[in-house]
Amino acid sequence: MTNIGDGFKNIFLAGIGAMAYTGEKGKEIIDQLVEKGEITLDQGKELNEELKRKADATTVSMRESALEARMKMMTPEEREAFAAKAAEFAAEQNAADAAKAAEVEAEVIAEEVVEAEEVAEEAAEESAE
Repeated sequence: MTNIGDGFKNIFLAGIGAMAYTGEKGKEIIDQLVEKGEITLDQGKELNEELKRKADATTVSMRESALEARMKMMTPEEREAFAAKAAEFAAEQNAADAAKAAEVEAEVIAEEVVEAEEVAEEAAEESAE
């Protein structure tokens, strides 16, 4: 079963590589059309954004298809173990994200305190004058 899983992984990675290459070439073509004046800069940006959206959607679809195919090949016990491991990973990631969000919030609050202290000092200096 490992060989089949490796095969799906290789197919998935090849697809990602092909999409990345296509995205790069698409951007080059769009940039060339803008340079030649065949399309406007705004149209080029719009086409580039659409290309990115389609690449993202294709990546998600390929990822889901590869996961679905892999899950179909697993036994019920393997699926259960996989789901448990995925839940464990999700919980760890959620905790890490929450910690990062708390850290960012603390930094913002610290910056606001510093700004408030500066405003208070300026106000004290003005009232002293």
